[in-house]
Amino acid sequence: MTSAKEKKFDGKNGEYLGRIFAMLKKMEKATLITKSMPLSGTELRLISEIIYSNYEGKRVISTQLAKKLDVTRSAISQLVKKLETDGIVKRVADENDKKIAYIELTEESLALYEQAKENGEKFVAKLMDAFGREKLDELLNLSEEFWSIVAKLNNI
Repeated sequence: MTSAKEKKFDGKNGEYLGRIFAMLKKMEKATLITKSMPLSGTELRLISEIIYSNYEGKRVISTQLAKKLDVTRSAISQLVKKLETDGIVKRVADENDKKIAYIELTEESLALYEQAKENGEKFVAKLMDAFGREKLDELLNLSEEFWSIVAKLNNI
């Protein structure tokens, strides 16, 4: 007699495929940001990308943010509009080409980012206490190796 689980994952590597899909589903829902934070995970990622671009000496536009966050330009537009209303980002026209608008952080947003970063670091400390530093290092190293292989197999 075949169990429901065996039927669900029949085939040579079906069980692994199912387990990988389950892992990816859990990762989609995972967050290091508590619900009390004023920024969503996507908003924090957007701010992080702006900060990283600035660190590299670059300015960033909506199209670049959409690509980096792997969302549509429309979604970035809505997000930037919301963050602009909240006083977190501002659009700054290019000096030479007024059609180009750079997305920059306001001073207030830097303080929010630092708060979110501090909360994330506290969460990671609790995670390391519960899971163990060695196991977390091993998990992260294996994850990097796994995603590197996935990228190679997908010719990315």
